[in-house]
Amino acid sequence: MSSKKGTEVVENLKRDSEKGLELAKQIMLSEKIEPLELHRALEHYIQNWVNCTHLGLFAMACEAAGGKIEDAVNVQAAIALMTASFDIHDDIIDKTKTKNKISTVYGKYGEELTLLLGNAFLIEGMILFAESTTIFPKEKALKILEITKKLLFEEGNAHSLEVCLKKKKRVNQNEYLKIIEMKAAAMEADLTLGAIFGGANDSQIEIFARLGKVLGILVLLRDELVDVFDIEELRQRLPVNDLPLPLLLAMQKTKTKAEINLILSRAKITQTEVSKLVSLTLDSEPVIEMKKRMQLLIGEGLELLNKLPKKKPLGKFQAIVSFMLEDL
Repeated sequence: MSSKKGTEVVENLKRDSEKGLELAKQIMLSEKIEPLELHRALEHYIQNWVNCTHLGLFAMACEAAGGKIEDAVNVQAAIALMTASFDIHDDIIDKTKTKNKISTVYGKYGEELTLLLGNAFLIEGMILFAESTTIFPKEKALKILEITKKLLFEEGNAHSLEVCLKKKKRVNQNEYLKIIEMKAAAMEADLTLGAIFGGANDSQIEIFARLGKVLGILVLLRDELVDVFDIEELRQRLPVNDLPLPLLLAMQKTKTKAEINLILSRAKITQTEVSKLVSLTLDSEPVIEMKKRMQLLIGEGLELLNKLPKKKPLGKFQAIVSFMLEDL
């Protein structure tokens, strides 16, 4: 995100995620984690731990619903721990050795320790989350746990389907889009839980849930578009047969597919070739249609926000939703 608007969006998310992320770090560092090598892996992860999107969205929804993040920081920390677990495990699945030129836990410490560290984060996160729901009557607490389970299973199923999809020689775009819609359940959970812990009524919770789904799809589609510009990301995705969706869409045309394959087959992809790749991709009809779909989702997101009480935090949501096609 290079634009002023993008910088503002990121800063808002970082600021709104600080309390929960700090608590999550304290919780993990307070545990007796052995052997020393695993503890070093933990310290490495925490040193480079940036998890502002999910935590920031939770906080924004909580405040927009009328709550205070200070009263729900344990939930925010639980979300931080659970999403970190998924992130750590995803690096094993995707064989991701570096992110932003920094070694991942998988890249530095290997598969076994990475798996165990992810498990530790998951255990801490789930226990803390369950404890956080006890502020509600038992029936409502159970409902919150059931909603969370449903949405996390939907996201988990999406990743399972994606693993199977990568094994196919030919990827169906509808299957890929279905997976993206299912993955969006993660942000649906962020906003749904934020609304619940912020004190929203049932009709408002439904609006926040749909907004989370819409925003989740937009963020994932934007990430797919951005990955076409990113040489490092492309190099990591190529060996595991995980091309960004826009590239797959552009390659439906035989001539474009041949040009893209020629670039991708090179041992070293230059910045000039990436620029050509971007042009071939963004100028293709299927990708133009995808961006039109994103524009419709942006419109829906803004309409959903208009249905909520007019409060200051909604401005942050409007900025995020409006930004989704910026610089693309």
